[in-house]
Amino acid sequence: MSGTKRSPPEDNSLSKRSKLSADTSVNSPEMSGHIVGASKNGLNSKLTSPLAKPPAAINHSKPTTKKLVIKNLKVKPNLPKGFEEQTLVKLEEAVSAIHGCSCISYSLEELYQAVENMCSHKMAGKLYDRLTDKCEKHIKQRLPKLTLDCVDGTQFLHIMSLEWAQHCQQMIMIRSIFLYLDRTHVMENSTLLSIWDLGLQLFGKHLVCQASVQGRIVREVLVIIQKERNGEVIDRVLLKTILRMLCDLQVYQVMFETTFLKETENHYHKEGQQKVTSEEYSLPQYLSHTTHRIQQEEDRVLHYLDGSTRKPLILCVEKQLIGEHQSVLVNKGFDSLLEAKRISDLVTLYQLLSRIKGGLDELCKAFSNYIKKSGMAMVSDVEREKTMVQELMDFKEKLDAVISDSFQKNEKFQRALQEAFECIVNKRQNKPAELIAKFIDLQLRPGNKECTDEELDRLLDKVMVLFRFIHGKDVFEAFYKKDLAKRLLVGKSASFDAEKAMLLKLKQECGSSFTCKLEGMFKDMELSHDIMSSYKQYVTAKELPSNIDLTVNVLTMGYWPAYPPVEIILPLNMVGYLEDFKTFYLSKHSGRKLQWQPSLGHCTLRASFPHGDKDLQVSLYQTLVLLLFNDSDELSLQYIKEATGIEPSELNRTLQSLACGKVRVLTKLPKGKDVQPNDKFVYNKDFKHKLIRIKINQVQMKETPEENQATNEQVFQDRQYQIDAAIVRIMKMRRTLPHNLLVSEACDQLRFPLKASDLKKRIESLIDRDYMRRDDDLSNIYHYVA
Repeated sequence: MSGTKRSPPEDNSLSKRSKLSADTSVNSPEMSGHIVGASKNGLNSKLTSPLAKPPAAINHSKPTTKKLVIKNLKVKPNLPKGFEEQTLVKLEEAVSAIHGCSCISYSLEELYQAVENMCSHKMAGKLYDRLTDKCEKHIKQRLPKLTLDCVDGTQFLHIMSLEWAQHCQQMIMIRSIFLYLDRTHVMENSTLLSIWDLGLQLFGKHLVCQASVQGRIVREVLVIIQKERNGEVIDRVLLKTILRMLCDLQVYQVMFETTFLKETENHYHKEGQQKVTSEEYSLPQYLSHTTHRIQQEEDRVLHYLDGSTRKPLILCVEKQLIGEHQSVLVNKGFDSLLEAKRISDLVTLYQLLSRIKGGLDELCKAFSNYIKKSGMAMVSDVEREKTMVQELMDFKEKLDAVISDSFQKNEKFQRALQEAFECIVNKRQNKPAELIAKFIDLQLRPGNKECTDEELDRLLDKVMVLFRFIHGKDVFEAFYKKDLAKRLLVGKSASFDAEKAMLLKLKQECGSSFTCKLEGMFKDMELSHDIMSSYKQYVTAKELPSNIDLTVNVLTMGYWPAYPPVEIILPLNMVGYLEDFKTFYLSKHSGRKLQWQPSLGHCTLRASFPHGDKDLQVSLYQTLVLLLFNDSDELSLQYIKEATGIEPSELNRTLQSLACGKVRVLTKLPKGKDVQPNDKFVYNKDFKHKLIRIKINQVQMKETPEENQATNEQVFQDRQYQIDAAIVRIMKMRRTLPHNLLVSEACDQLRFPLKASDLKKRIESLIDRDYMRRDDDLSNIYHYVA
């Protein structure tokens, strides 16, 4: 036993299994081929193991291994005789029943199986052709029913709608029966239409695309739409069905949309011409009508038209109702809408014109023309000069609100507003700048107590908006400086903080060079305050008489307006005080020269009347006149003139303010508003007033025509100097320059509007003064003379 080898149990079982597999073959009639060499453990398996060792009783020869092979049936199953024809007849009967809306003799499962069997046996092509012929014949039979003219339009469309709905239902049922054909044969042939598409093609070919049917469909649909546009109630569901049919048949654009858009264009062209020229239709009414029409067309797209029609349809309506009449619309009532500030109507007009190419350009042009026309009326009217600045500010504020609320802050309209206002403000040369300066002066005087500090600041900001449009800012500067000097010197400024705030606004707008002299005026006032503090200490230390409270403002001549020297006769006690101050000032500032300006002086007098004492706030000229009545109750004009030395025109104004104004401390004989050479003036013993401190109108605060003319002449003279300086500066840098280029560069450097004729005169003046010379050969070439 020790020499005998035994195989493991596993090996015996494997060997038995291998032998069984080799000797066994299986032939199954249920399979579509013969299976050779099958085993329990799998197909085509090698059932030998490298670990297995054959036992001594078994043959040690190598077993034969066979592979599994599957082969097709070589013989097709035989179809029953007449299978193809019987199946086709069965299917045609089913299709006929569907077309006839009758019961089908066979079950749908049986019909579906029949279609599948025919497709499986390569009869799909013939089946597809027979189905096509069957459907086409049926549709041809329906054509006469739709070409009858015995029915009206709406009834015709109802018949068309029912026919279409019936056709769709029939094709859905037919497709469910022939679904196998649709998913096999049709999908394998790209040239064939699916059964559903086939039904659409045949329906469109034989029904809709027939000239008689097609024309009537379009005609009747357009008639119904026209009725709706005229206000009648229509069947929108019917239209939606018909137009959806055309979309499904892919003939909507070619067959309907082109004709529909043309009819729409004709309709709104006539309507627009009729209503835009009608006097019964105002601009707001026409805008409302147009908006309503556009909304109606939007609703039609929403309810029954195809979505692709929306864009060309709305463009057509906008073109005919707005685009063709945009010039007429903006001229018909646009100005009245702006005048009345009809925000909602302006919004509608803006939105409608924004849809049209070039519409906003037309509206912007009309907007600019309105601004210029209305603004020119304000600026050109001499009688409205007192209110011109306020009216311009209100006008500008109103237009800003229109742009913001109605025109969506469109930059094009904002630029038009800026350009129009620039044209308006500079229409009357120099005058708007003068009036703006005077308006600011009025706001900064103490009489303007209705405004709070915040309201005054907002008002000054609005004034600065107008100021930016001024070309001749030097004119504004001259008048503003003159008025500021009076406010500071006469003590008639409402608020020192407001004055500083206005100065800061001007500095931010025009730069420090524009406000340097104005800032110097404020510095002089501050220095004068310090000087007067020192002077009062000086008076106390010297024990000088102090029954008169003297206040002096020391001004730098270059900062302040030029005041002509005036010689008047002062009382001796006043002269003594002036000499004392002069001695004090020159002791601290040797080498300086003081020049008194009595025209800017003002005083407070204690006056005694039978009905009570009063404190009179008057000018220095008024003071000199009133002091004369301490010695006499009645004085002639000639005597007053000789005693005071006041210039005649100033004296007349002074006496008018004392004897002919609201506060009459003197009485003029004879009575009248104008002062005559032989007039006499009498102390008014009957003077009464409810106030103790009375302010009599000071002549310094009133601007005379002569002062106005002198200011304008001073501006003109300063401009001559600036022109000369600019030309010399340019020629010194360039040495040689043609006339046109010199004029261009000079205009760029100067801050005020300049005429070519004025510039030419200054060039001639500089040539005469040998600052420059003409070229020997070319007269329009200039050379700088070093």
